[in-house]
Amino acid sequence: MSLGRTYSVALVGLNGYMVEVEADIGQSLPAFIILGLPDASLNEARERIRSAAKNSGIPLSRRKITANLIPASLPKRGSGFDLAVTMAALRAANDIRPTGRTVFIAELGLDGRLRPVRGILPAVMACVQAGYPQVVVAQANQAEASLVPGAQVTGYRTLARLALDFGADPQELALDFEPDDADVDQPGAEGSAPCPDMADVSGQGEARRALEVAAAGAHHLLLTGPPGAGKTMLAERLPGLLPDLEDHESMQVTAIHSLCGLPSPQVQLIRRPPFENPHHSATAAAIIGGGSGLPRPGAASRAHRGVLFLDEAPEYERRVLDALRQPLESGELVIHRSAGTAAYPARFQLVLAANPCPCGKASGKGLECTCTPIMRRRYMALMSGPLLDRVDIQLQVDRVSLADFGQAGAEEGTAAVAGRVKAARLRQLDRLRPFGLDTNSQVSGRVLRGELRLKPQVTRILDHSLERGVLTARGYDRVLRLAWTLADLADRDLPDADHIGQALGLRQAAAVAA
Repeated sequence: MSLGRTYSVALVGLNGYMVEVEADIGQSLPAFIILGLPDASLNEARERIRSAAKNSGIPLSRRKITANLIPASLPKRGSGFDLAVTMAALRAANDIRPTGRTVFIAELGLDGRLRPVRGILPAVMACVQAGYPQVVVAQANQAEASLVPGAQVTGYRTLARLALDFGADPQELALDFEPDDADVDQPGAEGSAPCPDMADVSGQGEARRALEVAAAGAHHLLLTGPPGAGKTMLAERLPGLLPDLEDHESMQVTAIHSLCGLPSPQVQLIRRPPFENPHHSATAAAIIGGGSGLPRPGAASRAHRGVLFLDEAPEYERRVLDALRQPLESGELVIHRSAGTAAYPARFQLVLAANPCPCGKASGKGLECTCTPIMRRRYMALMSGPLLDRVDIQLQVDRVSLADFGQAGAEEGTAAVAGRVKAARLRQLDRLRPFGLDTNSQVSGRVLRGELRLKPQVTRILDHSLERGVLTARGYDRVLRLAWTLADLADRDLPDADHIGQALGLRQAAAVAA
């Protein structure tokens, strides 16, 4: 036998593609060649594989070994192919029995240890979908890989133990080597930190109401106000108001975090909506995604089904903010690079926080602003009009009064507000299920003006705002979505004129205050 065959997975974004790994042993001088568009880390696997096999007691053939990764036109990157190439080479030398349709995904250490790789969850998902349920991974990846329904996952610590189970001669294997637990990457306990409680927010009744509406309908939110008004405090409490993720959402979010390698191999699905808060110095690649080679997910994708909070929003680069306009509409980020194209889900709630001017005192009661009117306009203009037009709720947040500050702890807590949000979400789901939608923020203008069309007397004030140019057509639809959410929170079947007025006020509050 001079030809061995195994299987592995190549990830392009969150999509996995089955890769057939062939190994041939020739009659020429010693060499090790890997074909099939390998990247630098995969080319380096030749030395890792030789050392790992030798230290495991099953050295590779000293003749020429050619490994071919099929399809050859698909770029292969990362160290996750180490184990598949090794097993194919051992099979080609007849050192092990045929591996069948088993998929191998792991990195090799020089001493023969199997080390975990990131992205194991989407890789195993691709295996199951392609009809290859039997997967071998490093033991540190086993818990995460086993999260995929239908996967038959086996975890190993060393190459020697794996080779033994596939028929290698136990007389030659280095089975006495068993790495200590401290030497093996162990999955960390997956425990999400408790969300801050809404009861900590003193006063700010209008802002608390806006936060509840945003959570109920998955609406985007802009908070404008002076420093210390509580904008960041409010934004940090939004994830606690959101309901737990459904099974398919949880699997998708966990797959993204697995691909990012954050913070450690997952031992259970992520059930709580994520919260991303990048610094305003973050680059476009850090927020949108990118990097060298095939693009990797950024903060916007890590916030999928959760909250992306941009504090001090005018301090971000203009092109970074404008790059968010496309995923706000489509819920997906498609990143094109010379090495390839990757698509990542990015259906997040955007929360922007901004001071009203460079000094931050323009709207503060009793505060003297030192900025000129043109300085204030230029500062707020750093957030483009097309971006703000996509933000449903735009609210002015004033500083807390002494009377409100003295009643700290008397406010309604997160649990009570989250209960109303959950009930509103269920009402939306029942109404929008025929359209394949989950929340009011996803409803298209065609549906709002079609099956969900309201009576003219209800939308009169909204129609007048559109005629006067106060609202764009997109803004018109977003006010309607807000009105439906307000009706859901009030347990009403249809929005009335009062709900339309409240929704219009929530969208224009910041502009009016400015």
